[in-house]
Amino acid sequence: MTDYCQNMSKAVVSLQPSGIRRFFDIANEMDNVISLSIGEPDFTTPWHVRQEGIRTLEEGKTWYSPNRGFIELRNEISRFMERHYSLSYKPESEILVTVGGSEAIDLTIRSLINPGDEVLIPEPSFVCYKPLTIMAGGVPVIIETKKEDKFKLTAEELADKITPKTKLLILPFPNNPTGAVMRRSDLEAISKIIIENNIMVLSDEIYGELTYGGTKHVSAAEIDGMKERTVVVNGFSKAYAMTGWRLGFAAGPKAVIKQMTKLHQYGIMSAPTTSQYAAIEALKNGDDDISYMRGEYDIRRRFIVNGFNSMGLNCFEPEGAFYVFPCISGTGLSSEQFCEQLLHSERVAVIPGAAFGACGEGFVRVSYSYSLKHITEALSRIEHFIKSV
Repeated sequence: MTDYCQNMSKAVVSLQPSGIRRFFDIANEMDNVISLSIGEPDFTTPWHVRQEGIRTLEEGKTWYSPNRGFIELRNEISRFMERHYSLSYKPESEILVTVGGSEAIDLTIRSLINPGDEVLIPEPSFVCYKPLTIMAGGVPVIIETKKEDKFKLTAEELADKITPKTKLLILPFPNNPTGAVMRRSDLEAISKIIIENNIMVLSDEIYGELTYGGTKHVSAAEIDGMKERTVVVNGFSKAYAMTGWRLGFAAGPKAVIKQMTKLHQYGIMSAPTTSQYAAIEALKNGDDDISYMRGEYDIRRRFIVNGFNSMGLNCFEPEGAFYVFPCISGTGLSSEQFCEQLLHSERVAVIPGAAFGACGEGFVRVSYSYSLKHITEALSRIEHFIKSV
């Protein structure tokens, strides 16, 4: 019998499967489960956006796009960055359209990292950064953010982890899973250290449009001296409820986008044509859609935070994205045990905090991208579980 392990990439074999998908898959095989596990908007893609996609299909516009994406879409992305963040990017050379924000993250890391280069990754954070760094031959260096700092990256923590091998810092804000946000003053504090040490930055801003409290998201590239060393990753999945359309983009220095485009050419070729036409419409006429959905998420955010705090699970109040990160350490259970027992006894699916890094232990991630009815029933079941532990 063939020993496949001898024929596979050791780097790939060494990777652990996503802790998010594991609980999602288990929940899908059970009846009467309320899932607050996946970060997917419960809103349907706005009709005018879907209609544009349908129209282009009916007209037979199903050919390949240019590698970088249609210039009409890159023009609209450029206007979006100018309108929302006062950032100027040249559509022809500083913007690349990708298959979701995930591809843009992968391309950025692979374009910048040589074997042995160190990549700074604040955690808790989304599960892809560390594995993609390893696959690129880089060395992940974890920076543990703390609840007492509102899960923000501090200048002191950053400076402490920098070595002569440091090449790239990943800034995952607004943050998945904590909902933490880096405000302008926070970014200014770390930018001095970044510039002094000549570090590149991958700023994952996929939740940038979903910030609360009346203060707009500030892009890392807006800070003086940062635009020329920052690749901004964003996309359409979260803000426009377009997860299944699989479309994202990267905006950054011409030299970096050029290398990313080469990888994109060989690995993907071009992003989906229909999705690009829909995205053009979303960028042109979708600001009101974002505003409406953000308002609904804000209502759910305050409701779910109050719900967890009232049942004795201390919950940090998120300022962005659509997740809460309640502390469950008082139950005496690990985050994995908590989630498994909750799923099997109460049929509620949430994600262990440890899936987002070791410092996430003692917490669970709960998405509020679901209806209030959905959330209310889930909170009731969770409270019943807490009382039985």
